[in-house]
Amino acid sequence: MGLKVYLSGEIHTDWRDQIIAGAEGLDVTFSSPVTDHGASDDCGVTILGAEDKKFWHDHKGAMVNAIRTRHGIENADVVVVRFGTEYKQWNAAFDAGYAAALGKSVITLNPPEHGHALKEVHAASLAVAEEPSQVVAILKYVLTGTLPT
Repeated sequence: MGLKVYLSGEIHTDWRDQIIAGAEGLDVTFSSPVTDHGASDDCGVTILGAEDKKFWHDHKGAMVNAIRTRHGIENADVVVVRFGTEYKQWNAAFDAGYAAALGKSVITLNPPEHGHALKEVHAASLAVAEEPSQVVAILKYVLTGTLPT
């Protein structure tokens, strides 16, 4: 019983690498949005042509990125959504809601100080983790039925 896991949200820390390394040996396939910030911001104008206004530059990028994001979420069994401390990941809140609306299992990953701000996102999640190691423990439990030692 393998799992397809989509890792959404904050792109400025190594949380994805921690989860992927911790899940080594498990039957898990990971996918994610493009985590190169420049490529993510500029994909729309690079592919579809330049824009004079920053709004339309960002809009094109958001739309092209949404194709990848929707595909990743729709094909996932579990969606992990990370909210970091430094940057506002408004798109991650959308990803969590979209995944939940599709009936996907959502795990949010955020520091405890974000608890109040994310209470609605947490309500749509099946688990709320504070550390990548907790996400790994959930995946191991789901796949093997064993608790961490």
